Amino acid sequence: MKLPRNLIVSCQALEDEPLHSSFIMSKMALAAAQGGGKGIRANSKEDIIEIKKEVDLPVIGIVKRDYEGSDVYITATSKEIDELIESGCEVIAMDATISQRPEKTLEELVSYAREKAPNVELMADISTMEEAVIAEKLGFDYIGTTLHGYTKHTKGKKLYDDDFAFLKEILRAVDKPVIAEGNIMTPQMLKRVFELGVYATVVGGAITRPKDITARFAHEIKDML
Repeated sequence: MKLPRNLIVSCQALEDEPLHSSFIMSKMALAAAQGGGKGIRANSKEDIIEIKKEVDLPVIGIVKRDYEGSDVYITATSKEIDELIESGCEVIAMDATISQRPEKTLEELVSYAREKAPNVELMADISTMEEAVIAEKLGFDYIGTTLHGYTKHTKGKKLYDDDFAFLKEILRAVDKPVIAEGNIMTPQMLKRVFELGVYATVVGGAITRPKDITARFAHEIKDML
């Protein structure tokens, strides 16, 4: 496996966010590496190329792009696959949910990626147990809980409800390495998911989004001042 059994840090900033910059994300990745992160998840060919200049860590690459008539925005088509192959990332993650796709079927997209870059591993971003089972059958190398709570059919659900009940369900349902991702906000939560048996964990907002981190602090005192 190209990914370590360890903490992976998501370093992303979209165009409407203050830290949107490939240079800034490369330095964010460097800070994550110096802090003990053993892998990076990053968005866009440009960010990944700059990150790889700063850190010698495996990268899970994605491209977020909206398509009209489709809810799929994480590595949605062969165009994004091509960009990620060019970036040199070790793992390509893609939406593996049942949501309406803009172009190829999920099976076709997996086949395309395997044919174009057989040495690059694939991660399935799923939102339900059924999607995890399908993704395993399609041959994904990793199953990630990334989209649980973000699709129409799981809106509002949280990964850590009832001591990570959904994560436990996924761990029972598939044999492929499971990557916990989504609203893991504290070191204690990180430790717990590893105790449950995940292969690796992606943490983003709690580490690399200072705007969101500040907002959580500010929210706690807004009615006091």
